[in-house]
Amino acid sequence: MALKKSLVPQSVYRRQLAACLKELRDATGLTLTAVADQLEVNQGSLSRIENGERGTTAVLVRAPLDLYGVEDEDRRSDVLDLVRADKEQQKPWWRKYSTVLTPTRYGGYLTLEAGATHLASYQPMLVPGLLQTEDYARAVISQMRKDLAPSQIESLVRVRMERQHNRLGGEAPARLWAILDEAVLRRVVGSVEVMRDQMRKLAAASEQPNVTVQLLPFSLGAHPGLYGPFVILTFPDPTPDLVWLENPKNSVYLESLDDVDNYIDIFGELRASALDPSETHIRIARISKELEE
Repeated sequence: MALKKSLVPQSVYRRQLAACLKELRDATGLTLTAVADQLEVNQGSLSRIENGERGTTAVLVRAPLDLYGVEDEDRRSDVLDLVRADKEQQKPWWRKYSTVLTPTRYGGYLTLEAGATHLASYQPMLVPGLLQTEDYARAVISQMRKDLAPSQIESLVRVRMERQHNRLGGEAPARLWAILDEAVLRRVVGSVEVMRDQMRKLAAASEQPNVTVQLLPFSLGAHPGLYGPFVILTFPDPTPDLVWLENPKNSVYLESLDDVDNYIDIFGELRASALDPSETHIRIARISKELEE
Protein backbone atom coordinates (compact mmCIF):
# COMPACT_ATOMS: atom_id res chain seq x y z
CA MET A 1 0.00 0.00 0.00
CA ALA A 2 1.46 3.33 -1.05
CA LEU A 3 1.36 5.80 1.82
CA LYS A 4 2.27 9.46 1.41
CA LYS A 5 3.02 11.28 4.64
CA SER A 6 4.31 14.66 3.43
CA LEU A 7 2.89 17.45 5.57
CA VAL A 8 1.90 19.60 2.60
CA PRO A 9 1.29 17.50 -0.54
CA GLN A 10 2.19 18.77 -3.97
CA SER A 11 -0.47 21.09 -5.27
CA VAL A 12 -2.67 19.90 -8.12
CA TYR A 13 -1.14 22.58 -10.34
CA ARG A 14 2.42 21.53 -9.50
CA ARG A 15 1.68 17.93 -10.41
CA GLN A 16 0.08 19.03 -13.67
CA LEU A 17 3.10 21.19 -14.43
CA ALA A 18 5.47 18.32 -13.68
CA ALA A 19 3.61 15.96 -16.02
CA CYS A 20 3.48 18.60 -18.74
CA LEU A 21 7.21 19.40 -18.62
CA LYS A 22 8.14 15.72 -18.66
CA GLU A 23 5.83 15.11 -21.62
CA LEU A 24 7.38 17.99 -23.54
CA ARG A 25 10.92 16.81 -22.81
CA ASP A 26 10.13 13.20 -23.73
CA ALA A 27 8.71 14.40 -27.06
CA THR A 28 12.13 15.87 -27.93
CA GLY A 29 14.03 12.72 -26.97
CA LEU A 30 16.28 14.71 -24.66
CA THR A 31 17.47 13.28 -21.36
CA LEU A 32 17.50 15.28 -18.15
CA THR A 33 21.28 15.29 -18.33
CA ALA A 34 21.23 16.77 -21.83
CA VAL A 35 18.71 19.44 -20.83
CA ALA A 36 20.71 20.35 -17.73
CA ASP A 37 23.89 20.65 -19.80
CA GLN A 38 22.30 22.80 -22.49
CA LEU A 39 20.55 25.11 -20.02
CA GLU A 40 23.49 25.08 -17.60
CA VAL A 41 21.30 24.26 -14.62
CA ASN A 42 21.46 21.62 -11.90
CA GLN A 43 20.11 18.26 -13.07
CA GLY A 44 18.78 17.46 -9.60
CA SER A 45 16.71 20.63 -9.58
CA LEU A 46 15.21 19.77 -12.98
CA SER A 47 14.41 16.28 -11.77
CA ARG A 48 12.61 17.57 -8.67
CA ILE A 49 10.55 19.94 -10.83
CA GLU A 50 9.56 17.10 -13.16
CA ASN A 51 8.65 14.94 -10.17
CA GLY A 52 6.54 17.69 -8.66
CA GLU A 53 8.78 17.84 -5.59
CA ARG A 54 9.50 21.54 -5.93
CA GLY A 55 8.00 24.56 -7.60
CA THR A 56 9.61 26.88 -10.08
CA THR A 57 9.12 30.30 -11.66
CA ALA A 58 7.84 31.55 -14.98
CA VAL A 59 11.31 32.87 -15.83
CA LEU A 60 12.98 29.49 -15.28
CA VAL A 61 10.29 27.58 -17.22
CA ARG A 62 10.63 29.70 -20.36
CA ALA A 63 14.15 28.34 -21.00
CA PRO A 64 13.12 24.66 -21.30
CA LEU A 65 10.06 25.67 -23.32
CA ASP A 66 12.40 27.36 -25.79
CA LEU A 67 14.68 24.33 -25.80
CA TYR A 68 11.76 21.97 -26.41
CA GLY A 69 10.63 24.09 -29.35
CA VAL A 70 7.28 25.08 -27.82
CA GLU A 71 6.32 28.01 -30.02
CA ASP A 72 2.54 27.90 -29.77
CA GLU A 73 1.58 30.85 -27.56
CA ASP A 74 -1.53 29.17 -26.13
CA ARG A 75 0.52 26.13 -25.13
CA ARG A 76 3.18 28.30 -23.51
CA SER A 77 0.51 30.31 -21.68
CA ASP A 78 -1.07 27.12 -20.34
CA VAL A 79 2.25 25.97 -18.90
CA LEU A 80 3.06 29.36 -17.40
CA ASP A 81 -0.44 29.57 -15.90
CA LEU A 82 0.28 26.32 -14.04
CA VAL A 83 3.47 27.86 -12.64
CA ARG A 84 1.59 30.92 -11.39
CA ALA A 85 -1.33 28.87 -10.02
CA ASP A 86 1.05 26.66 -8.04
CA LYS A 87 2.74 29.72 -6.59
CA GLU A 88 -0.60 31.17 -5.52
CA GLN A 89 -1.70 27.91 -3.93
CA GLN A 90 1.32 28.00 -1.65
CA LYS A 91 -0.40 30.93 0.11
CA PRO A 92 -3.76 29.36 1.00
CA TRP A 93 -6.43 30.96 3.17
CA TRP A 94 -5.93 28.37 5.93
CA ARG A 95 -2.24 29.23 6.52
CA LYS A 96 -3.20 31.56 9.38
CA TYR A 97 -4.55 28.50 11.21
CA SER A 98 -1.35 26.45 10.79
CA THR A 99 -0.72 25.99 14.51
CA VAL A 100 -3.92 23.98 14.95
CA LEU A 101 -3.88 22.27 11.54
CA THR A 102 -0.37 20.82 11.61
CA PRO A 103 -0.81 18.12 14.31
CA THR A 104 -3.14 15.98 12.14
CA ARG A 105 -1.67 16.98 8.75
CA TYR A 106 -4.98 18.69 8.11
CA GLY A 107 -3.26 21.46 6.20
CA GLY A 108 -2.13 18.84 3.71
CA TYR A 109 -5.67 17.66 3.18
CA LEU A 110 -6.91 21.22 2.66
CA THR A 111 -4.29 21.69 -0.06
CA LEU A 112 -5.66 18.65 -1.86
CA GLU A 113 -9.31 19.51 -1.28
CA ALA A 114 -8.82 23.03 -2.63
CA GLY A 115 -7.88 21.66 -6.04
CA ALA A 116 -10.39 18.82 -6.26
CA THR A 117 -13.36 18.94 -8.62
CA HIS A 118 -15.19 15.96 -7.06
CA LEU A 119 -15.21 14.63 -3.50
CA ALA A 120 -16.62 11.20 -2.65
CA SER A 121 -16.89 10.97 1.13
CA TYR A 122 -17.90 8.01 3.28
CA GLN A 123 -18.51 8.58 6.98
CA PRO A 124 -19.68 5.85 9.38
CA MET A 125 -19.60 7.95 12.56
CA LEU A 126 -19.78 11.71 11.90
CA VAL A 127 -21.32 14.20 9.51
CA PRO A 128 -18.61 15.17 6.97
CA GLY A 129 -16.92 18.48 7.80
CA LEU A 130 -18.22 20.09 4.61
CA LEU A 131 -21.80 19.53 5.80
CA GLN A 132 -21.50 20.30 9.52
CA THR A 133 -23.20 23.15 11.36
CA GLU A 134 -21.06 25.38 13.55
CA ASP A 135 -22.48 23.91 16.76
CA TYR A 136 -22.03 20.34 15.57
CA ALA A 137 -18.45 21.08 14.48
CA ARG A 138 -17.71 22.74 17.81
CA ALA A 139 -19.05 19.74 19.75
CA VAL A 140 -17.05 17.27 17.65
CA ILE A 141 -13.77 19.18 17.75
CA SER A 142 -13.95 19.90 21.47
CA GLN A 143 -14.37 16.20 22.24
CA MET A 144 -11.88 14.85 19.70
CA ARG A 145 -9.15 17.45 20.29
CA LYS A 146 -8.79 17.57 24.06
CA ASP A 147 -5.33 19.08 23.57
CA LEU A 148 -6.74 22.36 22.25
CA ALA A 149 -7.64 25.53 24.12
CA PRO A 150 -11.11 27.04 23.52
CA SER A 151 -9.65 29.68 21.18
CA GLN A 152 -7.97 26.98 19.10
CA ILE A 153 -11.22 25.02 18.90
CA GLU A 154 -12.94 28.14 17.59
CA SER A 155 -10.18 28.51 14.99
CA LEU A 156 -10.86 25.01 13.69
CA VAL A 157 -14.59 25.70 13.60
CA ARG A 158 -13.89 28.76 11.45
CA VAL A 159 -11.70 26.66 9.17
CA ARG A 160 -14.56 24.21 8.71
CA MET A 161 -17.04 26.95 7.88
CA GLU A 162 -14.63 28.59 5.42
CA ARG A 163 -14.07 25.22 3.75
CA GLN A 164 -17.80 24.92 3.16
CA HIS A 165 -17.99 28.39 1.65
CA ASN A 166 -14.94 27.88 -0.57
CA ARG A 167 -15.59 24.34 -1.76
CA LEU A 168 -19.38 24.08 -2.02
CA GLY A 169 -20.14 27.65 -3.02
CA GLY A 170 -18.73 30.27 -5.34
CA GLU A 171 -18.28 30.19 -9.10
CA ALA A 172 -16.61 26.78 -9.34
CA PRO A 173 -17.95 24.62 -6.49
CA ALA A 174 -16.74 21.07 -6.03
CA ARG A 175 -19.13 18.16 -6.54
CA LEU A 176 -19.68 16.39 -3.20
CA TRP A 177 -21.18 12.90 -2.92
CA ALA A 178 -21.53 11.97 0.74
CA ILE A 179 -22.57 8.55 2.03
CA LEU A 180 -23.37 8.35 5.74
CA ASP A 181 -24.08 5.38 7.95
CA GLU A 182 -27.36 5.69 9.87
CA ALA A 183 -25.25 5.76 13.06
CA VAL A 184 -24.17 9.28 12.07
CA LEU A 185 -27.73 10.55 12.57
CA ARG A 186 -28.56 8.37 15.57
CA ARG A 187 -25.58 9.52 17.61
CA VAL A 188 -26.53 12.67 19.51
CA VAL A 189 -23.59 15.05 19.23
CA GLY A 190 -23.73 18.18 21.38
CA SER A 191 -27.45 18.05 22.17
CA VAL A 192 -30.80 17.13 20.67
CA GLU A 193 -31.19 20.70 19.40
CA VAL A 194 -27.74 20.60 17.79
CA MET A 195 -28.70 17.37 16.03
CA ARG A 196 -32.02 18.76 14.80
CA ASP A 197 -30.22 21.78 13.34
CA GLN A 198 -27.62 19.48 11.81
CA MET A 199 -30.25 17.34 10.12
CA ARG A 200 -31.97 20.44 8.76
CA LYS A 201 -28.65 21.49 7.26
CA LEU A 202 -28.12 18.04 5.75
CA ALA A 203 -31.55 18.15 4.17
CA ALA A 204 -30.96 21.64 2.79
CA ALA A 205 -27.48 20.79 1.50
CA SER A 206 -28.80 17.72 -0.33
CA GLU A 207 -30.99 20.04 -2.41
CA GLN A 208 -27.94 21.86 -3.81
CA PRO A 209 -27.19 20.77 -7.39
CA ASN A 210 -23.57 19.92 -6.54
CA VAL A 211 -24.32 17.89 -3.36
CA THR A 212 -25.70 14.37 -3.07
CA VAL A 213 -26.35 12.70 0.29
CA GLN A 214 -27.15 9.02 0.76
CA LEU A 215 -27.78 7.03 3.94
CA LEU A 216 -26.76 3.46 4.70
CA PRO A 217 -29.59 2.07 6.88
CA PHE A 218 -28.95 -0.16 9.88
CA SER A 219 -31.01 -2.84 8.14
CA LEU A 220 -28.20 -3.29 5.63
CA GLY A 221 -26.06 -5.03 8.23
CA ALA A 222 -22.37 -5.56 7.44
CA HIS A 223 -20.92 -3.75 4.43
CA PRO A 224 -17.50 -2.82 2.93
CA GLY A 225 -17.51 0.58 4.63
CA LEU A 226 -16.95 -0.97 8.05
CA TYR A 227 -13.19 -0.55 7.51
CA GLY A 228 -13.62 3.15 8.28
CA PRO A 229 -14.10 6.62 6.77
CA PHE A 230 -12.38 7.83 3.63
CA VAL A 231 -12.52 10.56 0.99
CA ILE A 232 -11.78 10.06 -2.71
CA LEU A 233 -10.57 13.26 -4.37
CA THR A 234 -10.83 13.76 -8.13
CA PHE A 235 -8.80 16.44 -9.90
CA PRO A 236 -8.69 17.96 -13.38
CA ASP A 237 -6.89 15.83 -15.98
CA PRO A 238 -4.18 14.63 -16.04
CA THR A 239 -3.89 14.59 -12.23
CA PRO A 240 -4.90 11.16 -10.84
CA ASP A 241 -7.39 10.56 -8.05
CA LEU A 242 -6.25 10.28 -4.42
CA VAL A 243 -7.72 8.73 -1.28
CA TRP A 244 -7.47 10.51 2.06
CA LEU A 245 -7.51 8.56 5.33
CA GLU A 246 -7.67 10.68 8.48
CA ASN A 247 -6.14 9.47 11.73
CA PRO A 248 -5.59 11.25 15.06
CA LYS A 249 -1.85 11.82 14.63
CA ASN A 250 -0.73 10.61 11.24
CA SER A 251 -3.29 11.09 8.48
CA VAL A 252 -2.17 9.92 5.05
CA TYR A 253 -3.22 9.85 1.44
CA LEU A 254 -3.03 6.92 -0.99
CA GLU A 255 -2.10 7.43 -4.61
CA SER A 256 -1.26 4.03 -6.10
CA LEU A 257 -3.71 2.96 -8.80
CA ASP A 258 -4.56 -0.29 -6.99
CA ASP A 259 -5.32 1.49 -3.71
CA VAL A 260 -7.44 4.18 -5.34
CA ASP A 261 -9.34 1.71 -7.52
CA ASN A 262 -10.08 -0.40 -4.44
CA TYR A 263 -11.69 2.55 -2.66
CA ILE A 264 -13.56 3.57 -5.80
CA ASP A 265 -15.02 0.05 -5.92
CA ILE A 266 -15.95 0.22 -2.23
CA PHE A 267 -17.64 3.58 -2.70
CA GLY A 268 -19.55 2.19 -5.66
CA GLU A 269 -20.82 -0.72 -3.56
CA LEU A 270 -21.85 1.62 -0.75
CA ARG A 271 -23.64 3.92 -3.17
CA ALA A 272 -25.56 0.98 -4.66
CA SER A 273 -26.53 -0.30 -1.19
CA ALA A 274 -27.54 3.05 0.30
CA LEU A 275 -30.97 4.64 0.23
CA ASP A 276 -31.34 6.81 -2.84
CA PRO A 277 -31.21 10.60 -2.30
CA SER A 278 -35.01 11.04 -2.09
CA GLU A 279 -35.37 8.14 0.36
CA THR A 280 -32.46 9.55 2.35
CA HIS A 281 -34.23 12.90 2.59
CA ILE A 282 -37.33 11.16 3.98
CA ARG A 283 -35.27 9.13 6.48
CA ILE A 284 -33.45 12.23 7.72
CA ALA A 285 -36.80 13.96 8.32
CA ARG A 286 -38.12 10.89 10.15
CA ILE A 287 -35.08 10.62 12.45
CA SER A 288 -35.24 14.36 13.13
CA LYS A 289 -38.90 14.04 14.11
CA GLU A 290 -38.07 11.13 16.43
CA LEU A 291 -35.67 13.42 18.28
CA GLU A 292 -38.58 15.74 19.09
CA GLU A 293 -40.65 12.97 20.66
